[in-house]
This record gives sequence, C-alpha cells and structure tokens, in this order.
Amino acid sequence: MNPSIPTTALQLRSLVQADGTLQISLEPTPVPTPGPDEVLIQVQATPINPSDIGLLLGPADLSTVKSSGSGPDLKVTAKVPAASLPLLATRLDESMPVGNEGAGTVVKAGSSDAAQALKGKTVSMIGGAMYAQYRLLKAVECQPLPAGTTAAEGASWFVNPLTALGMTETMKREGHKALVHTAAASNLGQM
Repeated sequence: MNPSIPTTALQLRSLVQADGTLQISLEPTPVPTPGPDEVLIQVQATPINPSDIGLLLGPADLSTVKSSGSGPDLKVTAKVPAASLPLLATRLDESMPVGNEGAGTVVKAGSSDAAQALKGKTVSMIGGAMYAQYRLLKAVECQPLPAGTTAAEGASWFVNPLTALGMTETMKREGHKALVHTAAASNLGQM
C-alpha cells in the first residue's frame, strides 16, 4: 500500500440497538486494496440528503440526543420510540454505513486501463458508505469531474439533480404550470 494511505480509516456508522438506542459513531475500518477494475478514492466531500438523514437518524427522538467522547471516539446516542422499532426490524443491531454520494480523488488504482485512467483524478461517486475517509469502487462506478471542478462542486451530482429532473418532467408531462418547493434555498431548490 502507498505509504501515505493508512491501513485503517474512519467511517460514519449508524446503529439502532434492539433496546431502542440509536448510536452514531466513527468506526475504524480497513482501507482496502483495489482489485484490477477498482479504484480507491480519498473522500473529500459528501452532501447530506434526506435519504442520508433517514438512515443516519431514523425515527429517533432528537430531543434525547446525548454525546460522549471526542474526536474519533465521539459517540452520539438518542432514543428511538418503541412504536418505531418494528419498522426498523431489518436493521436492528446492525451497524450501517451512511452517505449515498460524494466526490474525492482517486489515490490508488487497479491494473485495468479503466482504473488506471482515473488515478489522480477527482471523481464523483454513488453507492453508499460515502461518509468515510476512503471508498473503494469499480472504476465504471465513478464519474470523472471536468478539470477545475472541486470535490465539493461535484459531490451532489446524482440524488438532487435526478430529483429535480423527475419533478420538472412530471410537472411538464401532467400539464402543470408551476411547482411550489418550500426549501428553495436548498441544493434541490436551486437546481
């Protein structure tokens, strides 16, 4: 592995325990080595979309939020109402990675031409687990950004643009003349 690439890195995780405790934490995870058609991206920017918040916080009662520790040892907890636990049955006691999309720099590439072509480039990506320091993906799952585009500018390239397109196309198809969106200053509203 490249000496500047660590062997472990942090990843944001969300865990809903069977007792109704939500725990958000930074967990050390191994930094993988790319296979032939894969690239390792140092994540530099990720947006927070409503779909991210749903996985991150679920139906937790945010008036019960508490934190302990600091830095990489920080843990945030909140209570999930008992009535909501059956809705979360498939994820109870399973620590889940968060973050649908992001962008960063390809720091290591597999041997294929497609992977090598991305080495050193800033790319946008989707696929989950983006709230992490490093992310391994297939080269074909990365979108190279135009020269001069920052990771922050390229991080929101999927969820909000497709939502905006879907909203406007539906509006046109159904013959509506206006669209009211109350979060107009949001990324989605601006699109």
